[in-house]
Amino acid sequence: METLLVGALLVVYAGGGWKFWTGFGRTTYSGGRPLLTLLWPLLLTTRSFRDNFGRAMKG
Repeated sequence: METLLVGALLVVYAGGGWKFWTGFGRTTYSGGRPLLTLLWPLLLTTRSFRDNFGRAMKG
């Protein structure tokens, strides 16, 4: 059961990272793409990142 949960979390993490990476051009950020993509779950605690993350997810 733990393996399934860990696998599901990894899929969500990777999927969110991929969507953010491909939609990065729609955000207001000008650099730091790899770091922001790796840290996206932690950065969702800030309002400005959530707004930009939402922009990246559209499309």
